[in-house]
Amino acid sequence: MAHVKAGGGKVNQGGNVPGKRRGVKRFANEAVKVGNIIVRQLGTKYYPGKNVKMGRDFTIFATTDGFVSFRRMTKPKGGRIAIDVVEKKK
Repeated sequence: MAHVKAGGGKVNQGGNVPGKRRGVKRFANEAVKVGNIIVRQLGTKYYPGKNVKMGRDFTIFATTDGFVSFRRMTKPKGGRIAIDVVEKKK
């Protein structure tokens, strides 16, 4: 019984796919408004802190107006980096 294996084709070869534009969007001491995206990430490299929430796709965004601040969490979660939004001091 003669047969030929599936050949595939040029269509199935994937190719040059654009990036997902992940990463830090607002850096330390940058001003943000409510809803501004601070970090787009896959998984939790950064954790939400004060005045910040995490979306379903691990996006971290601001819940108040203020300035972005990065900090290392204290023990027992010592290795994690948290992101806060702090209000400007008067």
